[in-house]
Amino acid sequence: MQKKIIISNLLRENLVQHANKQDPYEACAILLGNANEETWETTEIFLTENMDKSEINFTVSNEQLLEGYTKAEEKGLSVVGIFHSHPKSEPSPSNTDIEFMKGNPVPWVIYSGLTNDMKAYLLESEVIQIQIN
Repeated sequence: MQKKIIISNLLRENLVQHANKQDPYEACAILLGNANEETWETTEIFLTENMDKSEINFTVSNEQLLEGYTKAEEKGLSVVGIFHSHPKSEPSPSNTDIEFMKGNPVPWVIYSGLTNDMKAYLLESEVIQIQIN
């Protein structure tokens, strides 16, 4: 079975709107839902603020991270993904993204403001692209 992350059209639209509102800065969010070894199903998004206010980096505050994880736990959910945007570049992970993927072993969903494309990646022995359904 191929690995995939499930994000409804409505949640995708919400993520794109969040990215467009944050432009020219990178937008970020925590994806909440349920997961097994092959599939991550997003049922909620927790929009976060990019503390860096940067076009090429993002940082979520420890307070917002804790709030996102607490919200997930209270609802019996898990963190199933990390979302961020690349306002002016392709939707593929940067070297910085790859470094942070090591500490956050869930799918990373990247939206490109340049191409209006959304792609998802997972770090295994190397970065692999996974399906978004």
